[in-house]
Amino acid sequence: METRTASSQADVKAYDTKRLRSDFLIDDLFAKDEIKLVYSHIDRMITGSAVPVNKKLILTAGDELRAAYFLERREMGVINIGGDGIITVDGKDHKISHREGMYIGMGSKDISFASGDPSKPAKFYINSVPAHMTYPTVHIKREGTAGDGVVIIKDENKKELGSLEASNHRVINKYILPGQVESCQLEMGMTELKPGSVWNTMPCHTHDRRMEVYLYFDLPEDAYVCHFMGEAKETRHIIVRNEQAVISPSWSIHAGAGTMAYTFIWGMAGENQDFDDMDNIDNRDLM
Repeated sequence: METRTASSQADVKAYDTKRLRSDFLIDDLFAKDEIKLVYSHIDRMITGSAVPVNKKLILTAGDELRAAYFLERREMGVINIGGDGIITVDGKDHKISHREGMYIGMGSKDISFASGDPSKPAKFYINSVPAHMTYPTVHIKREGTAGDGVVIIKDENKKELGSLEASNHRVINKYILPGQVESCQLEMGMTELKPGSVWNTMPCHTHDRRMEVYLYFDLPEDAYVCHFMGEAKETRHIIVRNEQAVISPSWSIHAGAGTMAYTFIWGMAGENQDFDDMDNIDNRDLM
């Protein structure tokens, strides 16, 4: 597990491109037959992936957590952006298809990942944060029928925003948040841009009470997203390619413009789970 320390906005003003990328970009996720994890000191968020191809992958705590097992003091959200897969939690198999997710509560001990078809492996994207109590483990689907341990994303949590004229026509799918899938602090979802749109999260904003991580995907090899960060009057940018993630501190804006439409997963952690608790920034105030 890689560890990254927090950064001050005053220091970031002096960072060059190499330093920005080393502190905030996660560019080596989704390695075959590996679990990759990055532990950020910013709200103790762990961002990671599991790509089981030829073997089952078992999640362990590692030395960094000083825990008997990974979720001894944590909760976790997972969204599959690859082929059909299986997440096994304490002996129970959960078949997680493309773009389906899971919330796994604190106290779950034995967690492993497998693919249904090695030729089309699952790509499990992981966000994990500290927890103070246990909430039920649930399988999250975008459509279908709810049942024991299965939650369907509610219509009100599939929000269409923006317009093609503004190049930001998009649909926000909220997977983990209060009123749908309960958690201690983790929120997670997926935003899909419509063809012809390239901007996300505009007008941009900050939220002092929580941090955020973006995973960008559904991009061809030669495409990219220009991810904007920094303070409103001291903006910076990072070039992000397919299946790379960016860590966004609470003091930083977070928005992007791509060379074409794309999809991204957002994960948030902090003391406030009010999704709309944002400090919006007028486009005219950006520098």
